[in-house]
Amino acid sequence: MANPAARDPAEGARRSGPETLAQWVRSLRAFHFEVASRAALSVALPLVVLLLTDHLDWAAYAAFGAMTSLFGRNEPYRVRMRTVTVAALLMLTFITFALVLAVAQAPLFVLTLGLVAVLAVGIIVASTAGLFPATPVFFVFGYAVVAQLPTPGDEFWPRFLVAVAAASFAWTLTMSGWLLRRVAGERSDALFKNLLYGALVRPAAYRDRRVWFSVAQNVVGALLAGGLAMAAGIGHPYWAVVSVVAVLPPPGAAHSVSRAFHRIIGTAIGVVIAGLVLVPGPPVFVLIAVIAICQFGAEMLIGRHYGAALLFVTPLALTVVHLTSPAPVHTLLIDRVIETTLGGGIALAIVLLVQAAARRRKPRPPLS
Repeated sequence: MANPAARDPAEGARRSGPETLAQWVRSLRAFHFEVASRAALSVALPLVVLLLTDHLDWAAYAAFGAMTSLFGRNEPYRVRMRTVTVAALLMLTFITFALVLAVAQAPLFVLTLGLVAVLAVGIIVASTAGLFPATPVFFVFGYAVVAQLPTPGDEFWPRFLVAVAAASFAWTLTMSGWLLRRVAGERSDALFKNLLYGALVRPAAYRDRRVWFSVAQNVVGALLAGGLAMAAGIGHPYWAVVSVVAVLPPPGAAHSVSRAFHRIIGTAIGVVIAGLVLVPGPPVFVLIAVIAICQFGAEMLIGRHYGAALLFVTPLALTVVHLTSPAPVHTLLIDRVIETTLGGGIALAIVLLVQAAARRRKPRPPLS
């Protein structure tokens, strides 16, 4: 699996040494502004359409379909067409799968098997196609939310088509830079970021032990986190599952302890921000604006500092869930903190165990 720093020049620049505030701002503008803008627009416009048609309870399908725009960040358009298409089809496959289970009112055992399948297929396909982000966190989040939403049988196709429309719009928006660059002509280099970092396709990824080790880690961590959350009677147990998947690294990447702490601390502060937004009970159009702003902010910062990005990711996720299935805000916020801490703690334990095992396998230096 390619190093994320090699896929993101801004990240590589950050790691190469300290930079001034002006350099930081310029690198954000050059390497993140474009993807952040299209991500915000891809989620905001479908939600506005749902608001105008009085179907805002279908917001989750639009939001997850719109996550197509999060892929293909800095890839040349020929490569981007492949990776974004794979990401869109994979997301729609999991949403369709979750919709079928929701309509059938599948029991917990079947939903759990479905989660295992989403984790395994998501990791294998992401590793094969070189998707970036390389973890299945968006796919797991989409599956978990959609599968637990009450879904009448006669609403299967309308909800499915909302997801398809949102994913198609996000795909088009993600590829639109190809036309914009040609319209800009000689000014293209000054107006747009360079597209130098293609996806690494690995047709034999399914034979890589690191891929299956990643699948095993995610499955064990997700089942343990979800099971403990349900046993404790905490609402929204999928947040514990998503936290595990968000913290564990993709196949072949280093296991980081700091990422778990960033997840927990960033989420806790993000919950406070979400509370400032949701507790006053603002109009729906304000909530849609908040979602767009948070999506923009998250994409601007995700390659720079994971904890800082969660200050936007957390209000974004909570607001989408609140629009889809309104619940008491205080309960929503408390559940988010508890389950993120639970999932982050389990992921941290897995990371520490893997690091300890790696140290034991490392050969000791000969005695002098």
